[in-house]
Amino acid sequence: MSRIIATFLYSGYLKPAPGTWGSLAGLIVAYPIALCSGWLGLLICTIIAFAAGLWATTDMTRGAADHDPSEIVIDEVVGIWIALLPVVYGASMMQVELFALWPGWIAAFALFRLFDITKPWLVGWADKRDDAMGVMLDDVIAGIFAAIGVIALAALAHGVLM
Repeated sequence: MSRIIATFLYSGYLKPAPGTWGSLAGLIVAYPIALCSGWLGLLICTIIAFAAGLWATTDMTRGAADHDPSEIVIDEVVGIWIALLPVVYGASMMQVELFALWPGWIAAFALFRLFDITKPWLVGWADKRDDAMGVMLDDVIAGIFAAIGVIALAALAHGVLM
């Protein structure tokens, strides 16, 4: 069970760039979650995925030399879901179809991958923990940074920052 969760239904075994594949899988799964249960449902699923991911990552890395093997992508799923929360919330508040905010979905994905790959500031700090919490936490922080970026880009696109 831990392998299924940690690799997000084995999407972490896709090559090259399993983190990007895991993020894409998370993006795809986020759509029906958000469609059925809105931003609150996505938030609840994110919290559940974090807890399950922490357990699965701990289990898969127990006794291993590599604390963050590339096939573990549940952390990317949690991060992309955090990055998508402002988009899903915005669609709900504006009462528009989720797909109408497709630029937000793309921005969330691109910004999350940027922060996850480059690991600036707190993202890099969390990644250096060398434990399961660090594996999960760096992507949570990257997701938060991406969510802030999505909010800023939406404000800019809608003239709020003009």
